[in-house]
Amino acid sequence: MKNFLTFLFSYLWPWRHRGLIAQLARREVHARYRQSWLGLVWVVLTPLMMLGVYTLVFRHVMRVRWYGLEESNLAFALRIYAGLAVFNFFAECVNRAPTLVLEQPHLVKKVVFPLEILPWAGAVSACVGLAVSGILMMTLLALGPQGLPLTAIALPLVWMPLMPLVLGLGWLLAGVGTYVRDVSQLLGMVVSALMFLSPIFFPVEALPESVRGVMLLNPLAWVMTGTREVLLMGQWPDWWDLSLLFVACTLVAVLGAVFFRKVRGGFSDVV
Repeated sequence: MKNFLTFLFSYLWPWRHRGLIAQLARREVHARYRQSWLGLVWVVLTPLMMLGVYTLVFRHVMRVRWYGLEESNLAFALRIYAGLAVFNFFAECVNRAPTLVLEQPHLVKKVVFPLEILPWAGAVSACVGLAVSGILMMTLLALGPQGLPLTAIALPLVWMPLMPLVLGLGWLLAGVGTYVRDVSQLLGMVVSALMFLSPIFFPVEALPESVRGVMLLNPLAWVMTGTREVLLMGQWPDWWDLSLLFVACTLVAVLGAVFFRKVRGGFSDVV
């Protein structure tokens, strides 16, 4: 039991590898923008341009309005962007997960290298984009007529369950994807479908009550709804529901860690 808890702690809280995780995450972020003219400026420009696109397409071309609300163009765009920011973080981490080990064959051969930190590095690098999105939304709200609500300070807590969720799925998919190469192609279709099955372009309240419970089985639905509540509606999150969501996502992380530990012994034979 003691050995199990020690292993679990090393996966869920790899404090002694924090320097290595930061180095790998920094390398991923710089590699993404290294050969572009504007470099890291794209981290800010991309969400700004996307906000403009959402406003133009959904508000002025399709003339869509948020369910039950009449609001400004900016407020409408931020409602959609709040959902997409969460989804993009999730999709970036999950889509890369099946190839995390396959992309690092030289590390697999090193017995001393902690392969379990690879999902951590991917998640930390994806946090950069999520953090920029959060700062951008809060800045635009602060400059708007209604200002930034006090409840915005709870945004990091609303987003907190995402980390154990993507880590657990990262360990699970990395373990499976190392042996079954078709996982990446299948996962791409699943994630694309999940985009339209999550409340990004509509609120959960727009669904019939008969299917609303099914939607709430999606952990992203809780985070997207909570993001809109604390930023756009000035409401504090339901702390009980948020705690249950964090426990459920942590359970996903535990299951993923156990699976990854069990199958990692054969990585060197297939990489």
